[in-house]
Amino acid sequence: MATVSVVMGSDSDMPVMAKAMEILEKFGVDYEVRIISAHRQPDIFFDYAKTAKDRGVKLIIAGAGKAAHLPGMCAALFEGPVIGIPMKTSDLGGVDSLYSIVQMPTGIPVATVAINGGANAGILAIKMLAMTDDSLAGSLHNFLEEQKDSVAAKDAKLNTEGYKAFL
Repeated sequence: MATVSVVMGSDSDMPVMAKAMEILEKFGVDYEVRIISAHRQPDIFFDYAKTAKDRGVKLIIAGAGKAAHLPGMCAALFEGPVIGIPMKTSDLGGVDSLYSIVQMPTGIPVATVAINGGANAGILAIKMLAMTDDSLAGSLHNFLEEQKDSVAAKDAKLNTEGYKAFL
Protein backbone atom coordinates (compact mmCIF):
# COMPACT_ATOMS: atom_id res chain seq x y z
CA MET A 1 0.00 0.00 0.00
CA ALA A 2 1.52 3.32 -1.10
CA THR A 3 1.83 6.14 1.42
CA VAL A 4 2.51 8.77 -1.24
CA SER A 5 1.10 9.04 -4.72
CA VAL A 6 3.27 10.74 -7.31
CA VAL A 7 1.29 11.83 -10.34
CA MET A 8 2.20 13.78 -13.45
CA GLY A 9 0.34 14.83 -16.55
CA SER A 10 3.00 13.77 -19.04
CA ASP A 11 6.06 11.55 -19.29
CA SER A 12 8.05 14.71 -20.11
CA ASP A 13 7.66 15.58 -16.40
CA MET A 14 9.50 12.40 -15.32
CA PRO A 15 13.01 13.90 -14.83
CA VAL A 16 11.63 16.41 -12.30
CA MET A 17 9.25 13.96 -10.64
CA ALA A 18 12.05 11.39 -10.35
CA LYS A 19 13.83 13.75 -7.97
CA ALA A 20 10.86 13.54 -5.60
CA MET A 21 10.78 9.76 -5.93
CA GLU A 22 14.52 9.54 -5.19
CA ILE A 23 13.94 11.38 -1.90
CA LEU A 24 11.03 9.08 -1.00
CA GLU A 25 13.22 6.06 -1.75
CA LYS A 26 16.09 7.48 0.31
CA PHE A 27 13.76 7.63 3.32
CA GLY A 28 12.10 4.27 2.61
CA VAL A 29 8.65 5.70 1.96
CA ASP A 30 6.39 3.58 -0.24
CA TYR A 31 4.87 5.36 -3.21
CA GLU A 32 2.91 4.76 -6.36
CA VAL A 33 3.55 6.66 -9.57
CA ARG A 34 1.08 7.47 -12.32
CA ILE A 35 0.84 9.46 -15.54
CA ILE A 36 -2.70 10.81 -15.79
CA SER A 37 -3.95 13.83 -17.67
CA ALA A 38 -6.65 15.81 -15.86
CA HIS A 39 -7.65 17.29 -19.22
CA ARG A 40 -7.36 14.32 -21.58
CA GLN A 41 -8.54 11.62 -19.15
CA PRO A 42 -10.94 13.30 -16.71
CA ASP A 43 -12.82 10.08 -15.92
CA ILE A 44 -9.61 8.20 -15.09
CA PHE A 45 -8.29 11.18 -13.15
CA PHE A 46 -11.45 11.54 -11.05
CA ASP A 47 -11.34 7.85 -10.13
CA TYR A 48 -7.63 8.11 -9.26
CA ALA A 49 -8.05 11.13 -6.97
CA LYS A 50 -11.30 10.05 -5.33
CA THR A 51 -9.95 6.57 -4.45
CA ALA A 52 -6.49 7.67 -3.26
CA LYS A 53 -7.45 7.72 0.43
CA ASP A 54 -9.01 4.25 0.17
CA ARG A 55 -5.73 3.00 -1.36
CA GLY A 56 -3.86 4.18 1.77
CA VAL A 57 -2.41 7.33 0.21
CA LYS A 58 -1.69 9.99 2.83
CA LEU A 59 -0.23 12.61 0.51
CA ILE A 60 -0.10 13.39 -3.21
CA ILE A 61 2.80 14.98 -5.06
CA ALA A 62 1.46 16.28 -8.37
CA GLY A 63 3.53 17.84 -11.13
CA ALA A 64 2.10 19.73 -14.08
CA GLY A 65 3.00 22.29 -16.69
CA LYS A 66 1.24 25.05 -18.62
CA ALA A 67 -2.40 25.18 -17.41
CA ALA A 68 -1.23 22.89 -14.57
CA HIS A 69 -4.64 21.84 -13.26
CA LEU A 70 -3.51 18.44 -11.98
CA PRO A 71 -2.37 19.52 -8.47
CA GLY A 72 -5.40 21.73 -7.88
CA MET A 73 -7.83 19.09 -9.06
CA CYS A 74 -6.10 16.56 -6.79
CA ALA A 75 -6.60 18.97 -3.89
CA ALA A 76 -10.26 19.40 -4.81
CA LEU A 77 -10.96 15.66 -4.78
CA PHE A 78 -8.46 14.21 -2.24
CA GLU A 79 -8.91 14.93 1.47
CA GLY A 80 -5.19 14.79 2.28
CA PRO A 81 -2.40 17.25 1.53
CA VAL A 82 -1.22 17.88 -2.02
CA ILE A 83 2.20 19.20 -2.99
CA GLY A 84 2.31 20.80 -6.43
CA ILE A 85 5.39 20.99 -8.62
CA PRO A 86 5.13 23.57 -11.40
CA MET A 87 7.04 22.43 -14.48
CA LYS A 88 9.28 24.69 -16.50
CA THR A 89 7.63 25.31 -19.85
CA SER A 90 9.02 26.41 -23.18
CA ASP A 91 6.46 29.19 -23.60
CA LEU A 92 6.59 31.06 -20.29
CA GLY A 93 9.41 29.37 -18.40
CA GLY A 94 7.12 27.76 -15.85
CA VAL A 95 5.56 30.96 -14.53
CA ASP A 96 2.31 29.85 -16.14
CA SER A 97 2.48 26.57 -14.23
CA LEU A 98 3.44 28.30 -10.99
CA TYR A 99 0.54 30.74 -11.14
CA SER A 100 -1.92 28.00 -12.00
CA ILE A 101 -0.88 25.87 -9.03
CA VAL A 102 -0.32 28.54 -6.41
CA GLN A 103 -3.48 30.59 -7.07
CA MET A 104 -6.00 28.12 -5.68
CA PRO A 105 -9.33 29.28 -4.26
CA THR A 106 -9.92 29.36 -0.52
CA GLY A 107 -10.57 25.87 0.81
CA ILE A 108 -8.52 24.06 -1.86
CA PRO A 109 -4.89 24.58 -0.77
CA VAL A 110 -1.91 23.19 -2.66
CA ALA A 111 1.52 23.39 -1.05
CA THR A 112 3.65 24.58 -3.95
CA VAL A 113 7.41 24.25 -4.41
CA ALA A 114 9.65 26.03 -6.89
CA ILE A 115 9.49 25.51 -10.63
CA ASN A 116 11.03 22.06 -11.29
CA GLY A 117 11.37 21.62 -7.50
CA GLY A 118 11.05 17.85 -7.43
CA ALA A 119 13.58 17.25 -4.66
CA ASN A 120 12.00 19.87 -2.41
CA ALA A 121 8.58 18.30 -2.99
CA GLY A 122 10.01 15.00 -1.80
CA ILE A 123 11.60 16.62 1.24
CA LEU A 124 8.37 18.48 2.09
CA ALA A 125 6.48 15.18 1.85
CA ILE A 126 8.96 13.60 4.27
CA LYS A 127 8.59 16.53 6.67
CA MET A 128 4.79 16.18 6.62
CA LEU A 129 4.86 12.42 7.13
CA ALA A 130 7.52 12.67 9.85
CA MET A 131 5.11 14.59 12.07
CA THR A 132 3.34 11.31 12.89
CA ASP A 133 6.16 8.80 12.33
CA ASP A 134 8.99 8.76 14.88
CA SER A 135 11.26 6.57 12.76
CA LEU A 136 10.88 8.86 9.77
CA ALA A 137 11.41 11.87 12.05
CA GLY A 138 14.74 10.39 13.16
CA SER A 139 15.85 9.84 9.57
CA LEU A 140 14.80 13.38 8.69
CA HIS A 141 16.79 14.75 11.62
CA ASN A 142 19.89 12.88 10.40
CA PHE A 143 19.36 14.18 6.86
CA LEU A 144 19.11 17.77 8.09
CA GLU A 145 22.25 17.33 10.22
CA GLU A 146 24.11 15.97 7.17
CA GLN A 147 23.10 19.07 5.20
CA LYS A 148 24.32 21.31 8.02
CA ASP A 149 27.63 19.42 8.25
CA SER A 150 28.11 19.65 4.48
CA VAL A 151 27.87 23.44 4.57
CA ALA A 152 30.27 23.61 7.53
CA ALA A 153 32.77 21.43 5.62
CA LYS A 154 32.58 23.70 2.58
CA ASP A 155 33.12 26.74 4.78
CA ALA A 156 36.17 25.09 6.37
CA LYS A 157 37.54 24.25 2.92
CA LEU A 158 37.05 27.86 1.82
CA ASN A 159 38.90 29.12 4.88
CA THR A 160 41.83 26.72 4.46
CA GLU A 161 42.16 26.44 0.67
CA GLY A 162 40.58 29.69 -0.55
CA TYR A 163 37.91 30.33 -3.13
CA LYS A 164 39.95 28.82 -5.99
CA ALA A 165 39.33 25.37 -4.50
CA PHE A 166 35.74 25.71 -5.69
CA LEU A 167 36.48 26.76 -9.25
